[in-house]
Amino acid sequence: MKRLFLTSMLLFAAKLAFAAQPEQPPAGWPQLPPKAPVSKIKLVEPHLHVDRAGKGAPRIALTFDACMGKTDPRILSTLVDQRIPATIFVTARWLRTNPDALKVFLAHPDLFELENHGQNHIPAVDIPAKVYGIAAAGSPQAVAQEVKGGADAMIAAGIAQPHWFRGATAKYTPAAIMQIRGMGYRIAGYSVNGDSGSLLPAKMVEKQYASAKDGDVIISHINQPTHAAGEGVAASILALKARGVDFVRLQDIPEKGDDDTTN
Repeated sequence: MKRLFLTSMLLFAAKLAFAAQPEQPPAGWPQLPPKAPVSKIKLVEPHLHVDRAGKGAPRIALTFDACMGKTDPRILSTLVDQRIPATIFVTARWLRTNPDALKVFLAHPDLFELENHGQNHIPAVDIPAKVYGIAAAGSPQAVAQEVKGGADAMIAAGIAQPHWFRGATAKYTPAAIMQIRGMGYRIAGYSVNGDSGSLLPAKMVEKQYASAKDGDVIISHINQPTHAAGEGVAASILALKARGVDFVRLQDIPEKGDDDTTN
């Protein structure tokens, strides 16, 4: 009886030892990479509002990202022809390939506020990660370079020192937000996503813009001239103007952002 009990205990211990070993692929399979650890750090996508007008015309801030590539003339010409103020976030990559559009922005300082969108359009996330398939900066040092490199390129192009930063994908870690704030920047979130990365069809863009209310900050893109979204953005600007909207730039009006991004 004692021998049977001892044998059972030995078999049970062997099963536990086997279960504790890492799972191995069948013989002949290629070696699989180790599973990546699950990060406990949550990315945040801050919201931003400008002070509401209250009575009278609703107040809305139009913001546009110029990530890379070209410039959408449908949007730019609408802003200039209709005398619509807007805040434009530019990257160093975009500045290198759009000198003519930059001249238009600089020729209308009463309309356009130019702010920092980074050096290479890399998410300002200080841990290894991918955001919408884009590899993040991955370290505090790389975040600092993305921010500083964008500002340096702007100043070299004749633009005033920026005071706002919006990273690629507009997502951050809380630590990166603190770091960027420590470099002297407010971080520009938004409250209405106008074009979902310039991927929406024109009619969907118009619905997004039509939902904007007093105090909203709209984000769209001005660097995709071949996308249908640009048509919707241009039409939506005209529709908001017809509603009597008071368009403001971020530099013109007090604002409040969540996740400790602005105050």
